[in-house]
This record gives sequence, C-alpha cells and structure tokens, in this order.
Amino acid sequence: MGKLIDGDDGLLAENVGAWTKEKHEYLCRYVDISRAVRARWIGPDKAGATYIDPFCGTGRCKVRETGEWIDGGAVAAWKKSCAGGAPFTRVFIGDLDTQRRQAAAARLRQLGASVEEMDGAAAHSVQQIVASLDPYGLHFAFLDPFNLGALDFGMIKSLSKLKRIDILVHISQMDLQRNLLSNTRGDKSVFDQFAPGWRGSVDLAQHQSGIRRDLFQYWRDQIASLGVWPSTEMKLITGSKNNPLYWLLLAAKHELAHKFWATASNVEGQGELF
Repeated sequence: MGKLIDGDDGLLAENVGAWTKEKHEYLCRYVDISRAVRARWIGPDKAGATYIDPFCGTGRCKVRETGEWIDGGAVAAWKKSCAGGAPFTRVFIGDLDTQRRQAAAARLRQLGASVEEMDGAAAHSVQQIVASLDPYGLHFAFLDPFNLGALDFGMIKSLSKLKRIDILVHISQMDLQRNLLSNTRGDKSVFDQFAPGWRGSVDLAQHQSGIRRDLFQYWRDQIASLGVWPSTEMKLITGSKNNPLYWLLLAAKHELAHKFWATASNVEGQGELF
C-alpha cells in the first residue's frame, strides 16, 4: 500500500499509476453492460443486486503521471450503476486499512449508496458478507488486491456458494514473474493462499514459464471445480513501458456473464500469458 495523500474533496486519497484508470474503465464497462440484467433484481419485493469489494482503498486516486483525479473502483462502479438506471441495492466494502475503508465509505454515502463496511482480512470479510446476503439475489464481486499473496482462494470459495455471482479478479502477472523463484523454493509461499494444493500439481523441474503456466492453469481448474467458470478471455493491463502488470479475468456461473465480459473487455490483442 502506498502513502495516503489529501484528496481533492477533503478526504484521504491515494497516488496510483495510469494503469489504474484503465482497470477501472473495464470494471465500469462490465457494470454498465450488465445493467439490464441487474435491473431485474431491483425494486420492491426483489432480492436485490449487490456489489462486493474487499480491497476498496480510499475511493479516490490521483494519477501520478498526469495529476488527474479519478474515482476508486467501488465509487466508479457505484456511479456507473446509477448512470445506467440500475444502482446496486447494497454495497459491501472492506480494507485492512481502516482509514482507506472509512474514506471510501464516506464517499459512497455522499453519493447515496447503501454501504456496509467490513473489518479485517479480506477472506474473513467475504465470508461474513456471503452469510448476510439474500441467496436469491444477484451479486457482483471485484477482487482487486495489491499483490498476489492477498488473493486468498478462500474468498472465491466463499463467493462460489452464491447462486448468482460474477467475480472480476485482478491477477498480478508481475508477482508471478518477478517473485516466482522465491515462492517456489521455500516451505511457505504466497501461492499456498492463491492456489492451495498447487505443489502436488506443478512440476518445479521445468522452465519458469512452464511453472507459471501450470500454476495458473491449476488455479483456473480449482475455480472451475467450484462451479464458477473462469473466462477464457483475459484483459492484460500494461505499464507505461508496455510491461505486463496484471490480468483482469471474470469468473461466473452463467454463460451470459461471460458474453458480457467478452464485449466489455474487448480482448483482441491481449498478449501472451507468460
């Protein structure tokens, strides 16, 4: 996590790279393209449509390269849902940093969102959120951790228990590449949280690119085994020097969600996985 700064609205904010703006644009595209379906769950005697973000940050960011102020993920998603005429009925946010979470909550409440804050680690927060949701509702989760180690598989396992759930996931390719050796040689690894059981399915004697490929495929297979199918389309987000940073991938139970993501992500030219 970076250093907090004063926002342009009097609340705390964050400095981010230009790629964050692109990431939030894809998030908002999906929120917008799914608005007609979401609207079916909104209204009197309806089960509701929820937004879940266990890594919410402050809700406001300053782009380092340009000085531009942009909304954080949860705030951007809420605004887009309102603009499309199908606002989320409940917004659940969490962050280990209380200051960040409270800043995001304040911004969302100022915009009229029905916000519920969750304290503690993301995996625990998601478990609590799932337990409180209407099982017949429509649910969308954005998992946007700062690094791969925070992408605890338990979150996806908890979310998979919901009947109608779409999950947009940020997967750090940089962590898979830069920290691969340190995470495969020790007894403890961030991969143990990311993909539990991976050691029995990945051949560590092969080239690094093969290790990354097999680890990632194992993770995908584990998600699919929960009945939440990961999309074949992934959007690669790159840095200022066109260096690969992370992918955005959708996991969902319904085929229509994958069609929405294929359109929203416009995946042509996504690049090589490894």
